[in-house]
Amino acid sequence: MPLTLSLPTQAGQLQTYQLSGATPIQPTPGVKFNRIAYSAAHVVADPRAAIDPWLQCAVDWDATIAYRRRLWSLGLGVAEAMDTAQRGMGLDWPTSLELIRRSLDAAKDMPGAFVASGCGTDHLVLDEVKSVDDVIRGYETQMEAIEKLGGKLIVMASRALARVAKGPADYERVYDRILTQARQPVVLHWLGDMFDPALSGYWGSLDLDCAMDTALGIIAAHADKVDGIKISLLDKDKEIAMRRRLPTTGGADGHGVRMYTGDDFNYAELIAGDGAGSATVHGQSDALLGIFDAIAPAASAALGELAQGNTGRFQTILGPTVPLSRHIFAAPTRFYKTGVVFMAWLNGHQSHFTMVGGQQSTRSLLHFAELFRLADAACLLEQPELAVRRMKTLLALHGIDD
Repeated sequence: MPLTLSLPTQAGQLQTYQLSGATPIQPTPGVKFNRIAYSAAHVVADPRAAIDPWLQCAVDWDATIAYRRRLWSLGLGVAEAMDTAQRGMGLDWPTSLELIRRSLDAAKDMPGAFVASGCGTDHLVLDEVKSVDDVIRGYETQMEAIEKLGGKLIVMASRALARVAKGPADYERVYDRILTQARQPVVLHWLGDMFDPALSGYWGSLDLDCAMDTALGIIAAHADKVDGIKISLLDKDKEIAMRRRLPTTGGADGHGVRMYTGDDFNYAELIAGDGAGSATVHGQSDALLGIFDAIAPAASAALGELAQGNTGRFQTILGPTVPLSRHIFAAPTRFYKTGVVFMAWLNGHQSHFTMVGGQQSTRSLLHFAELFRLADAACLLEQPELAVRRMKTLLALHGIDD
C-alpha cells in the first residue's frame, strides 16, 4: 500500500503527499573512485545533557562517530570539525579538538578511511584580536594541536583575519607563515559571505577576481604545501576560472593543486568536469561538500559510476539530488546544517532532531515539508516507513495531526 501523509503547502493548506515508492539508492560496495571526495560531517547533539543548549555544547560521541564510520564505509572521506559540524555556530574549539581526536582514532580501524581536519582561529575572542600577529598565533595554536594528533589540516577561513587585515599583503603574510610550517600539504578554505557574513572581503578584496588573484598567488608560492583549495562561493564560473589557473605541479601527489568544489548548487557538473586543458586538475573538481553528508549513498553510487566511465549514470543518480541541495542551502545559507541533520534523523542515523546550539529551530515547517518531498524525489529516504513516521512526529509538534 502506498505511503501517504499530509504536508503543508506555501498556500497554507494541507495536501496529501504520496511517496514515489522508488527503491532507495544503494551504492555498489568496493568501487574505487577517480575523484577525492570528502564529506563535511555533522555532529549529533546529546539532548539528555544537563546544559543550556544556546550557551553550551554537548555531543553524543557514539552516534557522531558512528555516522563517520558510515561515510567511510561508502568510500567518502571526512572533513572534520568544519562548518557542517557547526564550527563557530555552537561547536567550540575544545569540543572541535576532541571531535578531531576521536575521528582520527576511529579512522585507524577503518581500512581506506581518510580524514582532514579544520584548523582555524575560532578560539580567539574577536574583540581582543588587534593585529595580524594575533591571527598567526591563533592559527599556530590549532595547527600544533591537530598535527600533534597526526591530523591533516584544512586551513579554514578566519573571521579574525577578515576583521584585522588591511589588504592582500596581510593575507599573504599570514598564509606564508602557516604554509611554511605545515608538516604536510594542506587544503585551503575559501568560504563566501553567504555562508558566513563575517568573511566578507576575504583575501583582501570585495572584488572576487582580485581576491582570487591573491589566493592564487599564495598557492603558487607554496604549491608543494597545498593539496588543494575548497571554494564555497556558489558560483560555478568563478570555480572553473580558478580551477584552470591552479599550479600543475606540487599538490599532495606532485601532479598539481586540486580544486575541491564546495559549491552545493552546482557540484554535479563541477565534479564531472569539462576536460579543459591538458592537466587533470584544470578539467575537473574533486569534492569537499556539506551536502555529501545528507546524500551520502547517492554521492557514493554516482562517484562509483563516474570512475567506471558511466557519466550518464553519474548524472542520472546525482542530478536529482541538486534541487534538494539547493533547497537545503537556500538563504540564509548558514542555516543549511539544520537540513543536513534533519536528513540524518529522517533516515534513522540519529534518534532525535536536536542540534548543538538549538539550531533545529532555524528553518520553518514549510522548509522541512519541501525537503521531505525533494528527498523522496531523489530516492534518498533510506527507510521510507520510518521517514514518514518521523515526519508525522514533526508535524504533530507543529499542531498538525494527520
